[in-house]
Amino acid sequence: MALIHQHATLTPSKLELLAGWLPQQAWAGNGAGLRKLATYRFDDPAGEVGVETFLLQTSDHVLHVPLTYRGAPLEGAEAFLVGLMEHSELGRRWVYDGVGDPVYVAAAATAILTGGEEAEQYAEVDGQLQAFGSTATAKGSGSAGTEVPAVGAVGVEQRGGVTVVRSGALELQVARVVTAEVDSPYTLVVNAPEVGAVVLAGASLG
Repeated sequence: MALIHQHATLTPSKLELLAGWLPQQAWAGNGAGLRKLATYRFDDPAGEVGVETFLLQTSDHVLHVPLTYRGAPLEGAEAFLVGLMEHSELGRRWVYDGVGDPVYVAAAATAILTGGEEAEQYAEVDGQLQAFGSTATAKGSGSAGTEVPAVGAVGVEQRGGVTVVRSGALELQVARVVTAEVDSPYTLVVNAPEVGAVVLAGASLG
């Protein structure tokens, strides 16, 4: 379950943070005309890290960008830091490119390998939790009960529009551009109104 702070203010906003970061990424084109199409979330079982993935329209591409939100810096992940953000309810948040964060890698791999789905989202309204619909769905092609290896340190390699992440026996492929081809035996299909159903990540076990 993902808890959404519906009335929180963010400084800078997520899109402002992404607008400054995306032009520095070779796979993102110039990042001009940035517009959010949809998002989906995964759960951190420990409840410490926010995991949110964006589908973004630019003048060049439709991009697929996973982010993680942390209350403290992630040691050794300076190369993946998107920026800092002030959250009116949670305080300072360190925002990372998800491919460099073991929590995102584990969450995505678990969904893919076990046939899991995006997290259910809720917002607190008048002291009670109320369902808060996701604007995109995500579904893994694997089977329930599949053993997912623990994710430790990650190695990251860019192959055109796909980022390849390795941790031990696990390989995770994340399409950064919606048209990029993921070559994995197990896949994640994301479905959003302006994009349709597309394979945007995949996993394999060595």
